[in-house]
Amino acid sequence: MRLVTRISVNTLCTLALAGLVACGTDSPKETGPFAGQSGPEVVNKALKKTTGVKSLRMDLDMTTADGRIKAAFASSLGGDCTGTMTMGGEGRMDVVKTGETVYTKFDEALLREQSKGEPKADVDAAVELLAGRWMESKASDPDTKDSIEFCDLKGLLKDFEGNDNVARKKGPTTVAGTPALRLTEKEGKETYTVDVAAEGAPYILRITSRGGEEPMTMNLSDFDVPVVAKKPAAKDIVDLDLEQ
Repeated sequence: MRLVTRISVNTLCTLALAGLVACGTDSPKETGPFAGQSGPEVVNKALKKTTGVKSLRMDLDMTTADGRIKAAFASSLGGDCTGTMTMGGEGRMDVVKTGETVYTKFDEALLREQSKGEPKADVDAAVELLAGRWMESKASDPDTKDSIEFCDLKGLLKDFEGNDNVARKKGPTTVAGTPALRLTEKEGKETYTVDVAAEGAPYILRITSRGGEEPMTMNLSDFDVPVVAKKPAAKDIVDLDLEQ
């Protein structure tokens, strides 16, 4: 049985950032840390600050043709990562990555959803063996790579690199209690927004897209907070070699 869990971080970030290409002017009455700065200046400053981190947390809620995807991952450049993902509302996958070792855990609902069409006896056996237990693998294994795309912080930050030349300032907002400046653009039917912290370092706190085929919200937080990824207890890890 092969679990299909692939989702492209590159695609998500491209969709989220490609839309910030509208222009605008500053209000002469504007106050705050971004007063006198153009929309592109704010966005580029935020991009530079955000791509310079060593770790962060990303919470994603996205609707795709295959259903709704929700993910929450804390990732570091050092390789440690922890997170969870649900796909189409059908079950949950948990991930822990420590260096080059990956531990994944699937609940019964996800195992059965991903095994549709296979013999019932095989599915029941897989559920009995794997549901709620951790599986150990190498980060370099082809199937494992599909499960840890959100752990690739270097790749994620690379997609945030760019040189925005025209973004429109829309005014103050808050993200999880933090004051922020909202910038936005409308491209066709799709509207993109990016919220930049207006208190402390100017990190990107939230990116959203609405009106397109795959609406999404991406929240970023815990910048440079160390990621604690611990190997699960031995009793909770299934030894697939012994089960074969």
